[in-house]
Amino acid sequence: MRKLFAVLVFVLASAALASAAPAARYLHVRVENGRSSGQVNINLPLPLAAAVLPAFNNGQLKNGMVTVGGMEINGVNIHQILEALKTAPDGDFLTVRQAGNNVRVAKRNGVLYVRVVHSGAEGQQVSITVPWAVAVALTTGAGPNQLNVEAAIQALENVAPMTLVSVTGAKQNVRVWVDTNGTAE
Repeated sequence: MRKLFAVLVFVLASAALASAAPAARYLHVRVENGRSSGQVNINLPLPLAAAVLPAFNNGQLKNGMVTVGGMEINGVNIHQILEALKTAPDGDFLTVRQAGNNVRVAKRNGVLYVRVVHSGAEGQQVSITVPWAVAVALTTGAGPNQLNVEAAIQALENVAPMTLVSVTGAKQNVRVWVDTNGTAE
């Protein structure tokens, strides 16, 4: 009888764990103004962010798509480059080092990395980390000068907690990240 009870408890506990909803995923944005000590925090569950995004139809953002001028810069099609990178092996694809500026674009383990360091008076650093599924989602159903932000947000449901964008500078710091915490860290 004890063995049967133990098995029954194990089965019920396993069923409860299996049916438990996965932890909600959140998109966070933090903007800190260094001079006035002002700060803005946005903490949205990903389903809410994806649901409300199409409601914003202003400027370059319409129906979950953002139109970016110059996506085809000097005859270079960003969508085609992303498509080619999808099957490319891991590596450092672009490195530019010149006085006051460094740029690096790399792909490692299914993640696209972009890092820009400007050492001028502003001393700005930009780091962008894009899981490959999110990069592909950005171009899904998008026109030549568009990025599908709604699809990218939906793709974030399946990525590990991570910082997506970090911008640090003398005047302002910005961080965009995804995790399972409902408040800013």
